[in-house]
Amino acid sequence: MTPAFGIYIHWPFCQSKCPYCDFNSLVAAGIDQEKWRNAYLAELNHYASDTADRAVTSVFFGGGTPSLMDKTTVAAVIDRIAALWPVSPELEITAEANPSSAEVAVFEGFNAAGVNRLSIGAQSFNDRTLSFLGRLHGAEEAKNTLEAASRIFDRVSFDLIYAHPGQSAENWRQELIDSLQFASELNIGHVSLYQLTIEPGTNFHRDRMAPADDEIGGQLFEITQEITEKNGYPAYEISNHAWPGQECRHNLVYWRGEDYIGIGPGAHGRLTTDFITETTLCHRAPEKWLDAVQSTGAACQKRQKLTGEERFEEIVLMGLRLKEGLSQQRFRQLTGQSLFGKFDRDNLQFLEKEGFLEISDDYIRATSTGLQRLNAILDRLLN
Repeated sequence: MTPAFGIYIHWPFCQSKCPYCDFNSLVAAGIDQEKWRNAYLAELNHYASDTADRAVTSVFFGGGTPSLMDKTTVAAVIDRIAALWPVSPELEITAEANPSSAEVAVFEGFNAAGVNRLSIGAQSFNDRTLSFLGRLHGAEEAKNTLEAASRIFDRVSFDLIYAHPGQSAENWRQELIDSLQFASELNIGHVSLYQLTIEPGTNFHRDRMAPADDEIGGQLFEITQEITEKNGYPAYEISNHAWPGQECRHNLVYWRGEDYIGIGPGAHGRLTTDFITETTLCHRAPEKWLDAVQSTGAACQKRQKLTGEERFEEIVLMGLRLKEGLSQQRFRQLTGQSLFGKFDRDNLQFLEKEGFLEISDDYIRATSTGLQRLNAILDRLLN
């Protein structure tokens, strides 16, 4: 199997900052699109010097709200990638977007630029929930945006947030059933379903918002798996569900431990040569990132080689989130080592006997019961 290779482009700007969001994003007016476009192109040139022999399999415009980018910037980035690297004939190019009439107006321009997959942050189809989450759109606008996107893009995904204060099991069950029916009617084959977490530095954290307790969270997770499976959207990752063939190829790059370039403020990457993986981290502050690119042609703040143990832990932490689990073949291809030789055999046998892991000669994967206790399983395997 040929390893995938992705490129992530981070656009840090939003129309507003949501109270649960801990991503590297900010609200800004008067963005100099040309200056940012030139900076992205300069960083692409910089990384191509080390990776020009790699075939790009996916590009992901994340943020922030990338649909606020000028379509000429998106087109320029995609064109430059195609000029600098070989690209897969099945190249997946995703852009994130928020539901609004203003953003719908840019969808056709993004599609013409080469974007072939849209990921929309609906978060809920309930007006009260959307207000609580600090979203600028309403439920009807979210549905209208998805309808418009499904007419323009062959592949569309949307996010929902659940396990927020006061949400009952029955309310979530019905909301999820209705949402999946709506998705199916629009031929949308991918949904991302995230439990609300309260992250340090967010407004919810400053307001001392309490997350759902473990018992409620576990109950809602079980409902999520049951309803998605029954409605044809099985989980392929702990929070992501898709029709077969509709999985997000770019995110699979992360979860499978494969290489990717990260461009833009705060973006990180992984690059491997002769089984040695190096992490890259860009300056986090947008202006500092921009200044660094303009003055030196690159904005990498830190490059660090991972030890063999760090690389192993990273692959395990990400890979066990996947329904397919950890592949012996892929692990050997990435590291040159045997997957099974890295684990304590007694731990593996105990977790398999207790029904938390499924193990064969080719893979290690978490069972449905194990996925609910993944943090505890990882703690036992890695410590």
